[in-house]
Amino acid sequence: MSPTPSPRAPAVVNEDIRALWAGRGGDPRVRLTAAQRELYERLLIEWEAAVRADVVTAA
Repeated sequence: MSPTPSPRAPAVVNEDIRALWAGRGGDPRVRLTAAQRELYERLLIEWEAAVRADVVTAA
C-alpha cells in the first residue's frame, strides 16, 4: 500500500506528531495508548508522503 501525497506541509504534520508526544506530559516512561499509537502511525505515513511530495516538487 503506497501512501497518497499529503495536502499538508511536512512541518504541519510534524507539529501534530510533536503535540501527540507532548500530550504524554514529557515523561518518557508514559506510553501511548493503542488509539494514540494508531494515530501516530497514520501521522508518520502522512509525514513521509508530505516529505516525498516536497522533494518531488523541489526537483
